[in-house]
Amino acid sequence: MMSRAQVITLHIAVALTTITGVVFAVMKYSMKSADPFAVVNHPWQPSMLSAHVVVAPLLVFALGWIFGNHIAPGLTNRTTPKWKSGAFTMAILAPMILSGYFMQIATADATRQAMAVLHWVTSAFFVVAYVVHLLTRKPQEKT
Repeated sequence: MMSRAQVITLHIAVALTTITGVVFAVMKYSMKSADPFAVVNHPWQPSMLSAHVVVAPLLVFALGWIFGNHIAPGLTNRTTPKWKSGAFTMAILAPMILSGYFMQIATADATRQAMAVLHWVTSAFFVVAYVVHLLTRKPQEKT
């Protein structure tokens, strides 16, 4: 059972990480600068990337915080209706987190590009799985 502080921290961390990541992606991939010599497509693009890099460790922390009392017990109980969405969410975490870190330290363009693609794909799957996990109803207890 997660504490209220854990739930709030997790939701805020997922929301902030998702929002900063999506806004950065829109700025980088959907906008085009009028200046042909511009390095960025929007003036806030570097700040949005910095915000994403700063808030993402909060998500990693929140997931670590809930591991002992929510994730581990949930993964061992395969009869819960939320097991599949929870297991998929956890399976996608390692490639999402590692690709985010490796993208920052990669020096080869091909490696950085591969990590970026992996990060965007796994991040999208994570957000969808997280929402599905939240929306999956627990069965009503009979009294």
